Amino acid sequence: MNRIDSRFAELAERGEKALICFLVSGDPNFATTEKLVTEVSRSGADIVELGIPFSDPLADGPSIQAASYRAINNGATVKGVLDNVRSIRLNCQTPIVLMTYYNPVHHYGLKRFAHEAAEAGADGVIITDLPPEESTDWKNAADAAGLATIFLLAPTSTKERIRRASNMASGFIYCVSRTGVTGARNDVPNDLRDLVKEIKSESGLPVVVGFGISKAEHVRQVNEFADGAVVGSALVNLVTENITSCDLVEKAGTFVRELKLA
Repeated sequence: MNRIDSRFAELAERGEKALICFLVSGDPNFATTEKLVTEVSRSGADIVELGIPFSDPLADGPSIQAASYRAINNGATVKGVLDNVRSIRLNCQTPIVLMTYYNPVHHYGLKRFAHEAAEAGADGVIITDLPPEESTDWKNAADAAGLATIFLLAPTSTKERIRRASNMASGFIYCVSRTGVTGARNDVPNDLRDLVKEIKSESGLPVVVGFGISKAEHVRQVNEFADGAVVGSALVNLVTENITSCDLVEKAGTFVRELKLA
């Protein structure tokens, strides 16, 4: 049982749902990412997703694209992100999930990436554009390293895709709330409850919801039927808006505490 499984077990015992917070590693620099992860964890984030900056994203909206661009311009690399995780682990034991695309992982080497990610202290990986039908090689490398393989399922996922992903996934399943890219939204889709119910009928893993979850009310709504909520772009926007502020880390902590209360 790795940190992700342990965290969901602890939450279930307390009757709580998971708050998962996303940050782009290296935005605005690795030292600040380390402080942010530590602070959001202390403030109520149950799991932290760290995005590996990538120049050609498919699922990221404007906010995360801009953050990745800043990080890359500041010298962020895959190895740098893994070193960032290693530094975070000196002071923080919150589960960490790396979120990336297949290209950087393939270029780095599947087995090498899995081994080094686990050695650095990561607990799971989401490869956003890798469907379960094509993930056998990665799944084998991740299993050998002790990393959870977390798949995305969306409103467009077929029953067969849901079944296959549910059978292959570990850690949790990430339910994308809507079609399109990431980004803060004003509402939660009405048919989301049915999608989560369908996924749960195929999988015994926790199901969390992300994409467009940007405020406490969204977290509250989602957690009526899901096992957790992922807040990404809203937190990345906060970093962007306060990037030169001396109280950036404190503001991030305040925002996360509000989300966790929901």
